[in-house]
Amino acid sequence: MIKLRLKRFGKKRETSFRIVACNSTSRRDGRPLEELGFYNPRTNETRLDTEGLRRRLDQGAQPSDTVRGLLEKGGMITKTIRAAETVGKAKQAAAREAELKAAAKAAAEAKAAELAAAEAAKAEAAAAEAAESETSAEAAPEEA
Repeated sequence: MIKLRLKRFGKKRETSFRIVACNSTSRRDGRPLEELGFYNPRTNETRLDTEGLRRRLDQGAQPSDTVRGLLEKGGMITKTIRAAETVGKAKQAAAREAELKAAAKAAAEAKAAELAAAEAAKAEAAAAEAAESETSAEAAPEEA
């Protein structure tokens, strides 16, 4: 099977890549069947041999994930959403929704506790007023 993948070249820590067509069993930096482009990740420069790439894709060559991304950015192929991405995004959305529900529930419980505390404070204040009025009522006849 023919693969479209990156072949590393350049200095240490200053790598560049060539987009090559090679057998799937060959080494990363082995002899390619054909060089089809260039990619420099430091400057984000990409040069594509569109005719050669189109010919290899028509022959059934399979691009690696990185090369697929470069070809999508270059407009050579249309972006496809893989099933794994769809499932992952659905799980993330479900997790976000569950998190929002939990936060809303916690906020409702906190508000209910706050209201209960306010009611308790009102009841306590009313009881204190009643007790104060009883003591003042009891104290008033003694003074007279």
